[in-house]
Amino acid sequence: MNTAPRHGRVVLLDRDGTMVVDRGYLDNAAGLEFLPGAAEGLRLLYTQGYRLAVITNQSGIGRGKFPLARLNEMNARLAAMVSEAGARLDGIYFCPHTPQDKCDCRKPATGLITQAAAELNFDPSSAVVIGDKNSDIECGLRAGATTVLIAAARSTGRTRIKADAVAADLIGAACAVFALHAARENPST
Repeated sequence: MNTAPRHGRVVLLDRDGTMVVDRGYLDNAAGLEFLPGAAEGLRLLYTQGYRLAVITNQSGIGRGKFPLARLNEMNARLAAMVSEAGARLDGIYFCPHTPQDKCDCRKPATGLITQAAAELNFDPSSAVVIGDKNSDIECGLRAGATTVLIAAARSTGRTRIKADAVAADLIGAACAVFALHAARENPST
């Protein structure tokens, strides 16, 4: 565990439907494809000093749709894609369980945020969670984090939980994160 303080704010991103095209139980690294605006949004966040990590439910493992080794290949490919986009991931945290397992790491539970916070040394309430589903936003809210909902046309109306901001894509989410932090640092403006 890294105990040295790290500078920069932390953004925790959902994977499928937020960063990459949601292909259901994707089991092949070649199927990972950034959503429009994702590479640019990740680069914007990173170049402005934000540390990036992924928190993702991957119940395909628990459902027997693909092995852990296959997810590890996809995680390595995702990290390479982010690097090619001009950013860097500090970690990828995943829940391999099914909803029936009732674990503490499957979003909307906060186990993935707790794990990331311990390993990356940050206060969950200072983080930003970006996702496209109720479970992403609820997870962030439960941890006391700021939340940004990716609500592309395909998902408008899917969420019932109020996020701190709503954006069409990761470029918009990055701009929302900057605006939210600026408002908190300068409340009188």
